[in-house]
Amino acid sequence: MAAERFPDSFIDEDPQKALEALNEALQGHSDNAEWFCQRAYAHTLLKNYSCAVDDAKKAQQLQPSLPLAFMRTGIAEYHLHHYESAHAAFIQGHQLDVSDKSFEIWIKRCEEMMGEQKQIGVSDRQTPAAPLVRHDWYQTESQIIVTVMAKNVPKDGVCVSFMEKEVSAKIQLASGEDFILHLNLLHPIVPQQSSFKILSTKVEFKMKKTDAIRWEKLEGEGQESNIKHFDPNQYPSSSHYTRKWDKMVVDISEEEKNEKLEGDAALNKLFQQIYCDGSDEVKRAMNKSFMESGGTVLSTNWKDVGKRKVEMSPPDDVEFKKY
Repeated sequence: MAAERFPDSFIDEDPQKALEALNEALQGHSDNAEWFCQRAYAHTLLKNYSCAVDDAKKAQQLQPSLPLAFMRTGIAEYHLHHYESAHAAFIQGHQLDVSDKSFEIWIKRCEEMMGEQKQIGVSDRQTPAAPLVRHDWYQTESQIIVTVMAKNVPKDGVCVSFMEKEVSAKIQLASGEDFILHLNLLHPIVPQQSSFKILSTKVEFKMKKTDAIRWEKLEGEGQESNIKHFDPNQYPSSSHYTRKWDKMVVDISEEEKNEKLEGDAALNKLFQQIYCDGSDEVKRAMNKSFMESGGTVLSTNWKDVGKRKVEMSPPDDVEFKKY
């Protein structure tokens, strides 16, 4: 029996069913370190974090050179708020696999949480405000797009890890500070077909949907999304000084308008602008025509599309296939 019998995708689909299958498999193969790693992953998805730690540490004992065992240990310890133990596991895993950038992201998150723990109860110490960065998201039929409005990010200033239902990124801001983005996604994506782009006014993450369905929200149940709609009239209570948010929005909007795009990027920007500036009827028409036609028709005429089902209309040289 190969270790590939229990891939992450199988566990993501039904963690409880996967756990039962792994329990049965490990009864006869208690020396399989990779299966212990995958059972730890199933326990983590089911929020059985202590069990996940036990399985991941068993995998470490069986195969001390397996980086995944340390990753599973660290994530479970992190959810138990054992940040120092998690930090140690991630450090060990990173030493085994320096090419896996997700270790760096988790190490950074542990260090931040360890720092916060040390500052609890110290009322006379003023902590610096976290970087304030505007970010939001939208979707097409095939992609989820998350936009972080950060100007002048260095070309090598983004480190990102795409997983099936999780995205972690560290963005180096022009100020020298790091902005951490972590998402527990509502539905799975295809990591190999997901990417990011650094532009002069923003960083754009494009994630390929596994299924061509409309997402009702970005993150899953029980997750408080850190993707919030920007409100220029609201000042963060943690900030000890004011910022001219209205001017910032104007500056960013002007730079976005002046940014020269070509091909599909220019066309998508045009459609976004039409949607943003359109009336409620225009937005309803665009949403309805796009979804019903499988992304082949985009209409702004609600009087037309509101009273009929919009049929698929691919280009003449393209055959539409339903997957």
